[in-house]
Amino acid sequence: MYTIANGTVLKGNNLHPVHENIVVEEGVIVEIAKDVLKGEIIDAEGFIVCPTFLNAHTHIGDSIIKDECYGLTIDEMVKPPNGVKHKALSKASDNDILDSMKLSMWDMVLSGTSYFIDYREGGVEGVKLLKKAAEDIPITPIILGRDDSFYGDDPDLHKVKIAINKLLKVADGIAPSGFGEITDEVAHLIVEECSKKSKIASIHAAESKEAQLNSIEKTGRTEIKRALDSNFNQVVHCTNPMDYDLELLSKSNVNVVLCPRANATLRVGISPLNEIINLGISPLIGSDNVMLNSPNMIREMEFSLKLMSVYSDTILNPKDLLKCATVNVCSSDINEVIKKPLIDENNQAQFFMVKQFSKNPYLSIINRTETKHIKYPFNINTL
Repeated sequence: MYTIANGTVLKGNNLHPVHENIVVEEGVIVEIAKDVLKGEIIDAEGFIVCPTFLNAHTHIGDSIIKDECYGLTIDEMVKPPNGVKHKALSKASDNDILDSMKLSMWDMVLSGTSYFIDYREGGVEGVKLLKKAAEDIPITPIILGRDDSFYGDDPDLHKVKIAINKLLKVADGIAPSGFGEITDEVAHLIVEECSKKSKIASIHAAESKEAQLNSIEKTGRTEIKRALDSNFNQVVHCTNPMDYDLELLSKSNVNVVLCPRANATLRVGISPLNEIINLGISPLIGSDNVMLNSPNMIREMEFSLKLMSVYSDTILNPKDLLKCATVNVCSSDINEVIKKPLIDENNQAQFFMVKQFSKNPYLSIINRTETKHIKYPFNINTL
């Protein structure tokens, strides 16, 4: 048993700052109160106690080709099956991929992340490889698999269904690349099978304007509309919404994930983060491909905050932004799979302490924090 004492605690699903002590026993928060002191006392005076981060969208398999695709188009980089990334993965040894994924996971842990949602290539074996890489690291990967049988204009739906069900035996869900590579029939099949097993069905949508226009030309609907029509429970990017896309998202229960740094690097646009939040949507954020960005959520938030200051007519509330990286997922349907806790009584103790540099705790984390400032109430290297 230990007590985190004297810190500024970002409590509950609204990250309300309170000056209360946290008592932890066997990994569970058993009490939060002003005067309680039990067990070992960890003095957090001058520190913020913050929920750990969720990196809501990663591709950590391409950690093996960091910065090698800079300046290429999005299709040249990542469009399956002939993107630079896919060719590199097909040539790399399992050990090379394993080692590079481990390094990326430690980067996440040391910068405050305890969960990440990964779009994992390589079918069943790709999922198993990521699980193996994460075995001795204090982080929880939420692994969404995919299979090459999904792609093409005339896929064998019987083979697709077999591949989906094989993946769902080992993965937390299914995540095809996007509607530019799969048919609506494949999309519906993915969602149907994931729904039966209470797993996540996720898809990239509206990442580029070109993808949106191609979808409209082909089907008369935007990629976001097709994702909602197919009942995917997570949509990633939404960088280039058209027509009534954002209004439709706001009326749905779909989980929205934004990746501002990756969108900027790929030159596909700027995520309308302010507009999405103002519509009552509670988005998540992710760092996307490790070949493009470090998987550091602090860097993601700082970039997003300052980009929105230029791009939007309204100022982005820093608390809303920190919620995107920490607690928004806790009120989402997909948290039935992820199970990320809040800082609250009877929740798992998943938080870090970070030096407070300014009176505003949210801006202090987003603007001032470096990885070296993050401390856990235990030694992560002994886990």
